[in-house]
Amino acid sequence: MIWIALHQICVICSTFVCVLAGELGNPYTILGVHRKASSQEIRQAYRQLAKEWHPDKSKSPEAEERFVEIKQAYELLSDADRRSLYDRKGITEDDFYKRPEKHSFFTQSPFDDMFGPNGAHFNFQENDITFFHKLSITTKQYDKIILPKSETTPYLLFFYTDWCFPCLQSAPYCRKLHDSLEPLDINFVTVHSSREPNLARRLNVHTLPCLVLLIEGNSYVYKESVTNVPKIIEFIKSKFPYKLVTKLNEDNLEEFLDGWSDNRIRGLILPHKIHTRLRYLVTAYHFRRHVAFGIAETDSIHNKYQVPPDMDTVLLFNENISYPMASISMKDIPTSTLYNIISSNQYLALPRLSSQKMLDELCPCEWNQPKKKICVALITDDSSVHDLHRQSFRHYAQKFPYSTEKVRFAYIYHRRQAHFISALRPDGENMEPLLRIVLFWRRDTSLIRYEWAPVRWELESNLNNSHEKLAETIVRLLKSSETFPYEAYVTDLFDEHAIGFVKKAIMRVSQFLESIYDSLGREQILPALSVLGTIVFILGIGYLMAHLVEKEEEIIKKKRADDDSGNNNNNSNSSYQPELKLHELRSEKYNGLVRLLKPGCRTVLLILDVQSRQQLIPPFHRAVWPYRKNKTLHFAYMYIERGLTWYKELLQLSLFEERELNINPRNCVGTVLALNGHRKYFCVFHAKHTEKRKTLTKSTDTPGQKDCESGAFIGFNSEDSESESEEILLQGSLLDGLSNWLDRLFEGTTQRYHINYWPEFPIK
Repeated sequence: MIWIALHQICVICSTFVCVLAGELGNPYTILGVHRKASSQEIRQAYRQLAKEWHPDKSKSPEAEERFVEIKQAYELLSDADRRSLYDRKGITEDDFYKRPEKHSFFTQSPFDDMFGPNGAHFNFQENDITFFHKLSITTKQYDKIILPKSETTPYLLFFYTDWCFPCLQSAPYCRKLHDSLEPLDINFVTVHSSREPNLARRLNVHTLPCLVLLIEGNSYVYKESVTNVPKIIEFIKSKFPYKLVTKLNEDNLEEFLDGWSDNRIRGLILPHKIHTRLRYLVTAYHFRRHVAFGIAETDSIHNKYQVPPDMDTVLLFNENISYPMASISMKDIPTSTLYNIISSNQYLALPRLSSQKMLDELCPCEWNQPKKKICVALITDDSSVHDLHRQSFRHYAQKFPYSTEKVRFAYIYHRRQAHFISALRPDGENMEPLLRIVLFWRRDTSLIRYEWAPVRWELESNLNNSHEKLAETIVRLLKSSETFPYEAYVTDLFDEHAIGFVKKAIMRVSQFLESIYDSLGREQILPALSVLGTIVFILGIGYLMAHLVEKEEEIIKKKRADDDSGNNNNNSNSSYQPELKLHELRSEKYNGLVRLLKPGCRTVLLILDVQSRQQLIPPFHRAVWPYRKNKTLHFAYMYIERGLTWYKELLQLSLFEERELNINPRNCVGTVLALNGHRKYFCVFHAKHTEKRKTLTKSTDTPGQKDCESGAFIGFNSEDSESESEEILLQGSLLDGLSNWLDRLFEGTTQRYHINYWPEFPIK
């Protein structure tokens, strides 16, 4: 039984597709091309058949019907998506949505036995799906029609699929929403999510059913239930541009009405209820390029204009703010009525050519029109100096006898539209365009035919002359036999109302963040917050660690500066740089600086006492500074009071003397030792040690011979040193020859004293 039922379903589906394909007709057969025909071949076949079967050229009674079939077939095959859909399934999008109305296939199918004799279940579904199909759009229609129109008209997009039961349940509310918003000029359309998956992804649709609001090309996802119509209306109100309708009271009313310098008229809304109705927001959005709307919030404004308190009133003002140029009062003003009144009065008495769009509206191209429409523009400067000239020209325009259908008066700023005005200067004439009047007729978007008025627009004695000369010129050019003497190619006008780069970037970022927020559901918000919290935590920990390290470095630097400065005020300390570190040789550092040195490494050790430290450290530091980047060298100093026994034993091992040496510690101050811990030898520098003879070594000429000179400089006994120290050396000059000795040390020419082992350093 199951196999039989499945077989019946397959037969029914195949029959359904075949019937529909037969009704639509084969577009390839209609155009007479094969299935693999290229776009160029399809276009050529269409052009040939269209010329043959055009109703105006063919006398056949079937010409009109045949021409429609040819056009529909060409539209199908010229669209790559629709052609692919037809090749795969034999159907098209537009005809598919109309089939439930033409065919009661499901109500006559074998499933009637399962769902009742009348097929009530499928009839209910069919009616709802039919409603959605009637309003359904494609991605191509969205890009070419819906998206551009959203700049002036809001759109509600309802995403659905055929077998989405929540979508079917929301159908009555969608009908109600459609019937409520259509009179307000808010278009309600539907999108089949399965057939347009790319559009659903572009608009961040994650669940079905889904309602998306489209305003100014920006999409906003409605996250609440679509069954609550009042909430949807509040959602639409909240997504209109910021300050679309200004709230007015006694303080800012006059300032609002007097702000027509932005080239827009003023629309004053006086409602009998406090809240702003949706129809006024839609109207303000539609005409926001030409009209600035404000809504009165106090009764004093109603009393000032003496409007009925139980009716809604809309007043339109141009440059004359004392009296409205148009008004309407009704209990419920229809949107169509508002549109008609505003469309007839959407320009100032003397508008400004402030953008290319304004030029196209006031002075349209008329290359195919039999009657010319002349534009008369006064060239002024953007300053209050020319206010009186513009006011005088405005009065002249209002009193001009010809209608605005033939003559349109306007003014233009010289500095802001310098490229446009300079293109209208006749060749070879160096004229000043300020306060001059140019009369022009636009043949197409770039070609303008023009003539300059013979006199400037003056205010005093020549005013009547200006009026007469201008009127004569206009009347003469309106004649069909007259032509303009000059023509020029011009570029588009500079948009004076364009948003700046910074403001545009801020708006783009805010819109992007708002779209992300609208597109995120509850299941996406928690992971996003988790990732964001993790990033913030990592950045916070990193900043805290960096701050602690910086604080610790400051403490260490301060401590080093205090240790190095001490109580000494000597200027030589100011040259000390802490980049080279000097270690103090003590018992805990002895192994690292001497005994356990790696092969090739040496320690340069300065011997001093407490009294000579401040005088010997700076010159020692300057002498070893050039070798600070040598990684095989360590630099240290040793107090002779602490290491006297170690130093005595070191000398004893190098001299191979059995008797105990008598060393004077004062004679050892200023001695520098270069210790090679791995090879167990050292080199000695002292101010009195000239190294003329290689003594104090194992290979002496006479074993056991005593060298009194060498013994004197290292302080073997005090008697010799005292008797032979004819030259008295100051502590500050003890290290004068250290730099030369270091050069000879690294050249390998200094004398080396070898030992068998390193003695122990005293622990104190």
